[in-house]
Amino acid sequence: MNIQFISEYLEYLEIEKGLSPNTLEAYKRDLTFFIDFCTSRNENEITDIKRNDITSYLMKLKEEHYTSASVTRKLASLRGFFKWFCANEYGSNNPVQTLEQPKLPKHLPKVMTVEDLNSIINSNLDVLQSLVVELLYGCGLRVSELVNLNMNDIDIKSKYVRCCGKGSKERLIPFGEKAKEALKKYFKSRDLIVLQNHLEKNKKLLLKTNGKSLTRQDVYNFIRKQGEKINKHITPHTLRHSFATHLLENGADLRVVQELLGHSDVSTTQLYTHITKKRLKEVYFAINNDS
Repeated sequence: MNIQFISEYLEYLEIEKGLSPNTLEAYKRDLTFFIDFCTSRNENEITDIKRNDITSYLMKLKEEHYTSASVTRKLASLRGFFKWFCANEYGSNNPVQTLEQPKLPKHLPKVMTVEDLNSIINSNLDVLQSLVVELLYGCGLRVSELVNLNMNDIDIKSKYVRCCGKGSKERLIPFGEKAKEALKKYFKSRDLIVLQNHLEKNKKLLLKTNGKSLTRQDVYNFIRKQGEKINKHITPHTLRHSFATHLLENGADLRVVQELLGHSDVSTTQLYTHITKKRLKEVYFAINNDS
């Protein structure tokens, strides 16, 4: 099997599409897994792969109990690869072109109440932890966007944060007075950390007391512990979901929320309107059942 095509495709995704290292690694795993499967069926050239190979591959994934989401993602990896393969005239046959995309059940994302969030914000958090909550919830950042923030991404005077999202798309997000105060307190602490750890220059915004940059895992562990305090399983993305839902519940325009979240397609943002309708029904029936 011509592995160099996979490497060339991944290079294209990195340079032309600006995909993140994590996404590139996922594509690499998916495509390598597929190639190994085809090799086991004595299909030794990409141009030899046929529609029934794809069908057998999908059946194998289901037999091995891959979730619908995983199967959909792996199929999307193949669609992208074969589209690129044919566009570059390495072959003329696209075996996935006529395959239907599996329909995924839409699961509404978990959303925290304002009371839950206030409970966490008003608990005994240090200055770094307070800032993490303010940026995840107050700005709706993804955890990867949060940990990759640099000092020059913050305009504390104008109250804007600049972040680089999926596909290297840059966006500006306003933040409120609470986030501004959290930033001011954190900056004082950060200056001390830089001094104590003899750091020459560290452009990363979020630093731990040992001078090392905050990681995704650090944030996940911290948020998980906060969830335990309120007896709920939450992740950093739960705060992002809550940010979007609370904005819509308070009358924000759907397109504005789309821009703030960095969604390329408004249909992704529309999912949050289902949450607000669901919660409206719950409140309505709760009131009527009590009366």
